[in-house]
Amino acid sequence: MVVTLWFYSLKTQKSRNLLLLIASSYFYMSFVPKYILILGFTIIIDYLAGLQIEKSAGKRRKIWLVLSIIANVGILAYYKYFNFLVDNLNGFLSAASVDKHFDAMDILLPVGLSFHTFQAMSYTIEVYRGKQKAERNFATYALYVMFYPQLVAGPIERPQNILPQLHQYRPYDWGNVKEGITRMLWGFFKKVVIADRLAMVADHCFGHYNEISWYVLVIGAVFYSFQIYCDFSGYCDIGIGAAKVMNIKLMENFAQPYTSYNITTFWKRWHISLSGWFRDYVYIPLGGNRKGELRRRINVFIVFLLSGLWHGANWTFVLWGGLHGLLVTLFPGNENKTNSKPVIYIKAVITFIAVTILWVFFRASDIGQAIGYITNIVTFESGSDATGLHIVELLFSILLIVILMIKEFRLNTFSFDNDRKFYLYAAGMVVLCYLFGVFGENQFIYFQF
Repeated sequence: MVVTLWFYSLKTQKSRNLLLLIASSYFYMSFVPKYILILGFTIIIDYLAGLQIEKSAGKRRKIWLVLSIIANVGILAYYKYFNFLVDNLNGFLSAASVDKHFDAMDILLPVGLSFHTFQAMSYTIEVYRGKQKAERNFATYALYVMFYPQLVAGPIERPQNILPQLHQYRPYDWGNVKEGITRMLWGFFKKVVIADRLAMVADHCFGHYNEISWYVLVIGAVFYSFQIYCDFSGYCDIGIGAAKVMNIKLMENFAQPYTSYNITTFWKRWHISLSGWFRDYVYIPLGGNRKGELRRRINVFIVFLLSGLWHGANWTFVLWGGLHGLLVTLFPGNENKTNSKPVIYIKAVITFIAVTILWVFFRASDIGQAIGYITNIVTFESGSDATGLHIVELLFSILLIVILMIKEFRLNTFSFDNDRKFYLYAAGMVVLCYLFGVFGENQFIYFQF
């Protein structure tokens, strides 16, 4: 809030950008300070690449683009996938009875690496395509990559949205401040009151899936579906709200995904910025739907495999992405609102069930755990009735899910026609978070990506 007050007191956009860049650097360094050097290296490479791409012609333009992509993907591959590749290579050599072993390295993944890497890559690609002019001001470009409200978990922005806003001086706007704070408080509520409470049940179920009854496992899987939604969308609410306070508009990353009537529509509503990134920079360059139906389905499947791998260096993520890709290619339907309401509701429930089952692979530590979890459900395995929460806490958690669905899926926003209502809402949300929040060491799930 202090930074925001300083932000509004500054009289030029350049000084505002410099302040935000300093704040963003401090924010990123609060995790692992030395990793600011990695981020700085890619920023310098992409900044120079953008300038060179714009003023070059022919193959030289493509060379600079390729250098930029190699730098970004290379760093991402080293920090995120090196040990994954080593582990799988060792497993292959062992299966082939080859007496050779490669040692893994002690690598700590920089927080939010996949997010700011993809955002940086979108800049050089857009400059190469002629859809974005190269940014001349280094601090402004650095802020585009490092803007702290969405630096570590998105949404993954495009330069056409952010850079023009960083050049435009906007005066103080009390309406935007209220809207931003309202959005932030709802995001905090979703995270500390709902997501982290549901996590206690989900963690218990996944940690003891061989010991508890099938219906408890069902509860754990459903709770995880809402946990990951509240956790991730809650972060986006906080980021979008914080930016709004400073008169900067970020894109929406969720659009009621759990009301989707098929898997295809779900992916138009879940993590919208990532889906759009893969569509524009992978799916369309592969040929999109321009080379026949079979090729289109292959392209879709490739995109989902890569999306799964983007989420983490584990075969569970690859399988999760692949299964989603398989469902989308086999059932490429669109929402048909001409259906009767009962049919629409049934389709939405079936889609939610499918998504929830696949979330098991996303949450599990390995494929064996995921298969065991699902197997124990479908075979109606009996066991302990423990959910990890007292019955009152469990019922309260269910009530929170109902409140979430009413707010997110029926009432899109809270609006206040006077300041008094806003102050009452803000005070009430702070009190609710303090009284019912689960305060531990639970980071946002998508920080690890």
